[in-house]
Amino acid sequence: QVQLVESGGVLVHPGGSLRLSCSTSASTFGYYGVFWYRQAPGREREWVATISAAGNWTNYDNSVKGRFTISRENIKSTGYRQMNDLKPEETAVHYCDWLRCWGEGTEVTVSS
Repeated sequence: QVQLVESGGVLVHPGGSLRLSCSTSASTFGYYGVFWYRQAPGREREWVATISAAGNWTNYDNSVKGRFTISRENIKSTGYRQMNDLKPEETAVHYCDWLRCWGEGTEVTVSS
């Protein structure tokens, strides 16, 4: 069974930056796209961004365009999400989805 691990979540001040990682041991990581989601307390999980298998195409929710950048290093079987200018309402557990595999998520708290 493929395991996916999200990491990098911490407490950050409003306006701060953070980089999340999404890693797997699967050797086929580079064959499929990666989808990023977040779930704020009391809310449903929502899509944030997508990156293609080769990493040459990305798509973002309007709420994060210009502030978030996703990328990937297929040789390391890892995806990244750089988040800048974080807002308190973006406090959430953040997940990645690769080939319909999910990890436990990583918690980001944006608070002063």
